Amino acid sequence: LKAEEFAKGKLESLRDAGFQFAIDDFGTGYSSLSYLKRFDVDFLKIDQSFVRDLETDGSDRVLCQAIIAMAHKLGLSVVAEGVETEEQQTILADAGCDFAQGFLYAKPASAAEFERNLAALR
Repeated sequence: LKAEEFAKGKLESLRDAGFQFAIDDFGTGYSSLSYLKRFDVDFLKIDQSFVRDLETDGSDRVLCQAIIAMAHKLGLSVVAEGVETEEQQTILADAGCDFAQGFLYAKPASAAEFERNLAALR
């Protein structure tokens, strides 16, 4: 319990400095529902394994809708990972997903590439 208290203290210090926090890969691995009670987070990131087959897998669609609804009821915003198609984006937007990331928007970039792209937008 001491490690968890230490982590909470660190998170509170960072939050006081203006940082926001997300639970990454929600629904898989170690991203337990209990984290929603134990840690003050701002975002849930839906793991790409639930997004990948949204167009064809009704279970993935229902799970994404449920995660989005639950997060919103808890006052959290939702980010979907691995969005690659317009149809995935539409399904997620219709379900109320707040944000999305993935190849549909941009390929991964180095810091230097990102800075060049940002400069080009200005």
